[in-house]
Amino acid sequence: MRLVVEPGGRVRCLYGEAVDLASLGVLSIRRASHVEPDGEGTWWADLSPLDGPRLGPFAQRSLALAAEEAWVERYWLEPPPLLSSSSSQPTPVVP
Repeated sequence: MRLVVEPGGRVRCLYGEAVDLASLGVLSIRRASHVEPDGEGTWWADLSPLDGPRLGPFAQRSLALAAEEAWVERYWLEPPPLLSSSSSQPTPVVP
């Protein structure tokens, strides 16, 4: 489970039960997406709660859930690249 700690102390993550998140403080949990089937039995991951795209169609729910997790990890959890003052090229962030 990946936790992102912001400079002000706020922690963001894709909810899971690997860590007791309540031990970090008061929780604020919100929905990242809606993974649901359509009328034809294919699955979609709607990431509009995070201003994201609608991903799919997927033949299986597990594939839609995996796509949802990958999108959230890449576009919501990952910090934006830092720009150096001398160029407009992204500066790598070293963990």
